[in-house]
Amino acid sequence: QVQLVESGGGLVQAGGSLRLSCVASGRTFSSYAMAWFRQAPGKEREFVSGISWRADMMDYADSVKGRFTISRDNAKNTVYLQMSSLKPEDTAAYYCAAKRPPVLYVARRSADYDYWGQGTQVTVSS
Repeated sequence: QVQLVESGGGLVQAGGSLRLSCVASGRTFSSYAMAWFRQAPGKEREFVSGISWRADMMDYADSVKGRFTISRDNAKNTVYLQMSSLKPEDTAAYYCAAKRPPVLYVARRSADYDYWGQGTQVTVSS
């Protein structure tokens, strides 16, 4: 069992930056693929970014490519999402997710992930 706890959300002006963190419990974190999803009110949960267990594969939604950067520190059981040039349309609850091995690619479907955090709210004002 893996528990995920997100932090780092908040209110920021358009053009600003935030860094989200997700700390995982369990000694097998380093073998899990990790991802960030987000869900805005009235919308479906959508893939934002994902990273393989060795950080040799990363994927980004087109809407965040070039603005967001995903990374992980397996020694700290933590995955990060650095968000820059934030836009009002980035406003959403952001969720961390973990996928058990084997992981052959960075999955984009939420159904492919086995564990979820409770989410952290990001609000970008115009």
